[in-house]
Amino acid sequence: MTELHSSKDSEHRSGRDDSRLDSLNVRKLVAPRNRSIETLSKLSLFLRFLKPVTWIPVMWSFLCGAVASGSFGWKDLGGSKFLLAMLLTGPLATGTCQMLNDYFDRDLDEINEPNRPIPGGAISLKNATILIAVWSILSVIAGYLIHPLIGFYVVIGIINAHLYSANPVKLKKRLWAGNIIVALSYLIIPWIAGEIAYNPAVTLSSLWPSIIAAALFTLASTGTMTINDFKSVEGDRLVGIRTLPAVFGETNAAIIAAVLINLGQLLAAGYLLLIGKNIHALIVAALVIPQFLLQFSLVRSPKTMDVRYNAIAQNFLVAGMLVSALAIKAIKP
Repeated sequence: MTELHSSKDSEHRSGRDDSRLDSLNVRKLVAPRNRSIETLSKLSLFLRFLKPVTWIPVMWSFLCGAVASGSFGWKDLGGSKFLLAMLLTGPLATGTCQMLNDYFDRDLDEINEPNRPIPGGAISLKNATILIAVWSILSVIAGYLIHPLIGFYVVIGIINAHLYSANPVKLKKRLWAGNIIVALSYLIIPWIAGEIAYNPAVTLSSLWPSIIAAALFTLASTGTMTINDFKSVEGDRLVGIRTLPAVFGETNAAIIAAVLINLGQLLAAGYLLLIGKNIHALIVAALVIPQFLLQFSLVRSPKTMDVRYNAIAQNFLVAGMLVSALAIKAIKP
């Protein structure tokens, strides 16, 4: 009889544990660990660790800075400097930051995304450390070869990645701070790097239009970073990561994100009006309209619309960045 009760209690506890795990993984269901992750080639596994989809915003920001410099043209797209810059802003610097994030978030990923390379067991902590060290050195060297100051910016970006993910600071758990530092690293730093790369004689005063435009789009990007937090809200709440969705709830966080996204771009349009680029300003403002319409669906269902919203709406935001860069180019002497 005691064994029977013990068996029932065990089954009851097991059921509760299974229910808890199910609730934690509502957003992303994962298959057992003996699945394809072990059969991936080393190159495929490495690419998963570097997260290529995250490279695009940084590469685009660099391109916008290069265009805004006034010294970048179609002929430069195939130049060695531009190709090295794409390598730097994509797989090297951004890849390094993504590996760092996975390294320091491995415990959280056990809850939110257990099929990632480190929590899934495909990459050991020792190998991850070696990869991060080598990639960090290569990133700084590549930045220095483009311009010594850009090498320094790469160091700042890597430090920001530590501040974002690593304890005891771990800015990602401090509400606004995490999104701000990511937007800064993804937008302002590469934008200014693009200016410097193609106009080495640039001065602080000539950089101001780019700094202002990039800062305003950084405000908008802070909103898009918030949308990225919806996928991990259960795990964030469990371990005390204070993202906007975890603190204010998904609907309120979606509203806040939408306001930031729209405000940043409308302010950028206003700035273009101030510098006399009226047509560019109208285009940037018009590009907000489709994003605004998509935000109704996002607010209604943040956790099911987050990926779709970013996949569609981000195209209009980055188009506005390029239009702003062209406006800044037009006012350069």
